[in-house]
Amino acid sequence: MSVYGNNTESRQAIVVTLKALGDKQLNKGTSGNVSARTPDGMLITPTGVDPSLLLAEHIVHMTLDGSVDEGQLTPSSEWRMHADIYRHKASIDAVVHCHSPYATILACARRAIPAMHYMVAAAGSDAIPLADYATFGSQELSTANLQALSGATACLLANHGQLATGRDLPTALKLAELVEEQAHCYWGTLCIGGPVILDKQEMASVHKAFERYGQQTTRDDLASGNRLNT
Repeated sequence: MSVYGNNTESRQAIVVTLKALGDKQLNKGTSGNVSARTPDGMLITPTGVDPSLLLAEHIVHMTLDGSVDEGQLTPSSEWRMHADIYRHKASIDAVVHCHSPYATILACARRAIPAMHYMVAAAGSDAIPLADYATFGSQELSTANLQALSGATACLLANHGQLATGRDLPTALKLAELVEEQAHCYWGTLCIGGPVILDKQEMASVHKAFERYGQQTTRDDLASGNRLNT
């Protein structure tokens, strides 16, 4: 079940996440959108509201089929791609979409991010894929995104921006930051002749190492073998 509900606390978490996109230079103005799954639908940012003016009460609650609760603002025009992710990916409870500079540069050049750095694997695949182009807000765009996300947790959107998902809002935001970092790195290597790509065996080793990455074992637990995930 989602960690988010149709309440002020969850709405405020979305406000904080959208504002963080701007603070981290991942988004500007009213572009980009953020959502979180709820037990009966999702919460999503409204369309056309500047992040500096956004309040918890402006966040829109709606069903995944597009029905909006009475008396609310109009949801983001991109609501379909958020809803379809929640429909088809049960492990995902948060989605972040933004037009971060380097990810958008690569998206406009229609270049996926290959395995030029081991941290690409943090998106769950050997590459950060590129979704086919479709008009913003369309069902065609949502379908293209789902295809790109079939083996990854983030993707670039051709001639558009990037999309990152996670089990919660902080995880999705962190992944969006990582996608932008990797996009910047890839862009830089293209300026000096292109990257050296890690092969499948090397990336398989990275994926395996990530299974235990970040785990800590306390001194008292060494003998018993108990581990703490932090």
